[in-house]
Amino acid sequence: MLMATINSSIVIISLPAIFRGIELNPLEPGNVSYLLWIIMGFLVVSAVLVVTLGRLGDIYGRVKMYNLGFAVFTVFSVLLSVDPFHGGAGAWWLILMRVGQGVGGAMLFANSTAILTDAFPAHQRGMALGINQVSAIAGSFLGLIIGGVLSEWHWRAVFWVSVPIGILGTLWGYRSLVELGERRKAKLDIPGNLAFAVGLTSLLVAITYGIQPYGDHATGWSSPWVLGGIALGVVLLVAFVAIEKRVEHPMVSIDLFRIRAFSLANVAGLMASIGRGGLQFMLIIWLQGIWLPLHGYSYESTPLWAGIYLLPLTIGFLVAGPVSGWLSDRYGARYFSTGGSLLVAATFVLLLAIPVDFDYWMFAVILLLNGIGSGLFTAPNTTAVMNSVPAHERGAASGVRGTVFNSGSSLSIGVFFSLMVVGLANVLPRTLTDGLTGQGVPHQVAADVGNLPPVGSLFASFLGYNPIESLLAPTGTLEHLPAANADTLTGKEFFPNLMSGPFHDGLVIVFLTAAAMMLIAAIASWSAGGKYVHDDSAGEALGRA
Repeated sequence: MLMATINSSIVIISLPAIFRGIELNPLEPGNVSYLLWIIMGFLVVSAVLVVTLGRLGDIYGRVKMYNLGFAVFTVFSVLLSVDPFHGGAGAWWLILMRVGQGVGGAMLFANSTAILTDAFPAHQRGMALGINQVSAIAGSFLGLIIGGVLSEWHWRAVFWVSVPIGILGTLWGYRSLVELGERRKAKLDIPGNLAFAVGLTSLLVAITYGIQPYGDHATGWSSPWVLGGIALGVVLLVAFVAIEKRVEHPMVSIDLFRIRAFSLANVAGLMASIGRGGLQFMLIIWLQGIWLPLHGYSYESTPLWAGIYLLPLTIGFLVAGPVSGWLSDRYGARYFSTGGSLLVAATFVLLLAIPVDFDYWMFAVILLLNGIGSGLFTAPNTTAVMNSVPAHERGAASGVRGTVFNSGSSLSIGVFFSLMVVGLANVLPRTLTDGLTGQGVPHQVAADVGNLPPVGSLFASFLGYNPIESLLAPTGTLEHLPAANADTLTGKEFFPNLMSGPFHDGLVIVFLTAAAMMLIAAIASWSAGGKYVHDDSAGEALGRA
């Protein structure tokens, strides 16, 4: 699980090195899609396939699917590292291999939680699942640091790091894991699987493409392709529910969602996953685009240092995750998952209370509290989901939980980038135009650059590129300005100082939305009820408190 989630974030922080390695500028017109798909390919496939692969685990054996996932993941890690192409072809190779890697990751996601639930009695599952979830969430942040370090050495090392772990894990799994889960013979629900896969893919891809500009609009939410993709996704997912009610062997038993603990814990998990993903992206942009340059770091070095400065978040999670899992075994999930959600919501508000150019100790304390809140929430939430279902449905239930987790991560990109773009669009054009003309840039050029979609500035900051240099390079203006003005424009203070005000306006929208999502997660967690363990022998639940 640690390996799978490290790989979901290791590429994010390593993108500048990867694009330099394949000799492609992702900020040039027409290349943004490569950037999105290298990020999204793994996440979308993981989100779409985990339910199917979880159901296959119920039918054919969870350990078999898990071990196969390790092998598939390892093979595609090797293929990623030997990309023989450059430019667009090199990017497509990476995208396709990341999709293949995502299939292996989905096998791990779908079955690891079910295997642990099979292996541990109800009074120990919280601790076991807590450790598993610590691995999952910690991996998403450790990947930022590992990717930053390895990309400083060589971009191919970002993919090689998974290979020895994958080989050892595959061999260990085949030799040591024993099938303990209950299996039931069933046919694969092909219509349901197709409706779910195409519907969820269409929905996630359309929402992600909503961050790209369309016509004169800063975002793509008015694009017929985006709106059509969302509509198609909704229709197919509704059709999926109708299919599942009628087929003899459904991909997911709709009756599972009648279990209050299962359905509401998944609602809470979705809200928390979206909020957590949005936090990660916004903090990276905040650090790389503003705070680190203002404190003397070069833009090229900001990806590595952003990962290092985010460590308090991981530390908080590592401390709280196992403890909350152990406590939820004794007292149930309600108090811990609800309290954790409320604490995370409070940290989003606290992040708005500090200045954009903050004192690091304040930022670190808020991150630590956020990590503790996430740790308090995640293990009890997962335990609530897995304890609430019959043993023969654990693979499907684990798949649903994995879909919720990975869909939230995918949705966070489209939702929070769009919110930030909306926040910037009203302020950034005038601020950028005035700032550029103040340094001698011709007014027409400054106005054209100022009116470019804000997503370009965000992606430049996100990738560790020099934003003003990236924006002005295509115009050729820098070459004709006095050296002092050119140095000021491309220095470490001009863009961060220019962006501080507009960026904070965007943060207000983003973090208030994230706080609202965490409040919904808290309400759902509380409403899910107290301690609830499905009793397969009696066909009902035990220990509702």
